[in-house]
Amino acid sequence: MRVLIVDDSPEVVEMLRSVLVQDGHDVDVADNGRLALEIAETFAPDVVLLDLVLPEIDGLEVCRHMRATTDAHIIMITAKDDEVDRVVGLTVGADDYVTKPFYPREVSARISAVGRRSRAPKAAPRPQTRVFGELRIDPEARRVTVGGQEVVLTKKEFDLLEAITARPKVVHTREMLKDNIWGTDWFGDDHVVDVHIGNLRKKIDVPGRGSRIETVRGVGFRLAGNW
Repeated sequence: MRVLIVDDSPEVVEMLRSVLVQDGHDVDVADNGRLALEIAETFAPDVVLLDLVLPEIDGLEVCRHMRATTDAHIIMITAKDDEVDRVVGLTVGADDYVTKPFYPREVSARISAVGRRSRAPKAAPRPQTRVFGELRIDPEARRVTVGGQEVVLTKKEFDLLEAITARPKVVHTREMLKDNIWGTDWFGDDHVVDVHIGNLRKKIDVPGRGSRIETVRGVGFRLAGNW
């Protein structure tokens, strides 16, 4: 896997680089946002490890730009108590996050899991457009509209919505959603599912009408039946 490490801490970079190279990954590094965008154009990373606090161009802007120009799997590096940054980062297109302090071997294992999923056999073609009231989902085009207006979702937001609407009467546990979207060998923070669901609700719900995605307390999520 080609991995781009974007962090302005030499200690963090070297700690990650040495383990990733040892595990067989091709690694490049950038210590600021501008350099990261330049390297990404030629290096074409499969995975980007992205610190959010960067010189020149901040990590959120780097994430937003990379999501628009690459299919790389973006893993944010955040401080343990920076929940706001994690939420915003996932909103602009990050796929996952790790919090400091972290174990480099855990990060390498996550990257290897991304590689295994990318090599897995492709799923069968998705069915035709699904309609739930004003909500329309086209799985083939990965397009969502609400009341005729297109809604721009991140990759993970769409994947979650697609999974939930594929079986609208089923309560989808967090474990089911993680296995379906991140893979059975993913072992990141369970909270990442809730953050993505929260961001998704903000984009597809209508104020004053409740949520299209219900929380079944202690279990998981399902499509609301009152829409």
